[in-house]
Amino acid sequence: MKTGLVFKRGWTLDDVQWSKFDASKVTPTFLAAAKAASLVEYNAPDYVDYLKRVLRGAQPEVFELLDQWQVEEVQHGAALGRWAEMADPTFNFEDAVARFRTAYKPQHFASGDATSIRGSRRGEVITRCVVECGTSSYYSAIRDLCEEPVLQEIAGRIAADEFRHYRLFLETLANETEAELPVWKKLWIAFTRINEADDDELAYAYYCANVSRADEAKIPYDRAKFARLYNRTATSFYRRPHIKKLVQMVAKACGARAQSWLTRAGTAVLWSALRRRAGNAAGV
Repeated sequence: MKTGLVFKRGWTLDDVQWSKFDASKVTPTFLAAAKAASLVEYNAPDYVDYLKRVLRGAQPEVFELLDQWQVEEVQHGAALGRWAEMADPTFNFEDAVARFRTAYKPQHFASGDATSIRGSRRGEVITRCVVECGTSSYYSAIRDLCEEPVLQEIAGRIAADEFRHYRLFLETLANETEAELPVWKKLWIAFTRINEADDDELAYAYYCANVSRADEAKIPYDRAKFARLYNRTATSFYRRPHIKKLVQMVAKACGARAQSWLTRAGTAVLWSALRRRAGNAAGV
C-alpha cells in the first residue's frame, strides 16, 4: 500500500497534472467510484444552505467557513468529473449532475426548516465531523490503492482538504454555545450517521453516474440494488489502517480518547462490518 504527498490548501484544477493521465491504469471499480463521488461533492451548495439555516446566529467566521467549504467541495466534484470524462469519454459530468440534482431532494434540504434533523446544532456539527472523517479516509484509501497517476493525485488533494475540513468543524463544535451533549449521545449520533451509508444520496449518485440517461428505461433505479453496488465499490478500497484512522477521528469529535479500548474495539467492529458488507454486496 503506497501513500502520497500531503497537499497544501488552495489548489485549483490548473494545479492538477492532467498530462500524466494514463488510460491503461484506469480500472472499472475506481472509475465507478470517481463518477459517483463527483456528483456528491458537486452537490455541496444544497447542504451549505441547510447548514446555514441550522447554524443561524453563529459567529460570522462559521459562515465564512461554510462558504469556503462549499467552494472546495464543488472543486472536488469538478476535478473528479473531469477525470471521469477523460477515463470514459461517454460520461457526461454536467448531464449526470443535472439528473442527480433533479431527483435527489431530501426533505430537510427543500423544506427551508431551520431545525436540525440531528436534534441540535451540536448534533449537526458532530455529524459533519463524521462525514469529513469518512471522506478523508475514503479518498486516502483511493490515493493509496489506485494506480492511475492523476486520480491518485486528485484523491490525495481531496483527502488533505477533507482532513482540514474535519479540523475546522471540530473548532466550530468547540465554539458552539449550545449545551454540551453527553459522550454517549455524541457516539450515538456518530453511529447513526455512519450507518446511513445505504441512504438514497450515495445510491442515487452511483446510479446517475454509472447508468446513462439513454439506459434509464431499461435499467430503472432500485435503491437497495444501487446501494449494494456502491458499497461493494467503496468498501473494496479500505485497508485496516484507514479504518483505524477513521475511528480515531470520530472518537475525538465525540469527546472520547483517540487511543483507548473504545477506539480499538470500534476499529475491530467497523472493519468486520465493512468486510461483511462487502461480502453481501458481492452477491449483487
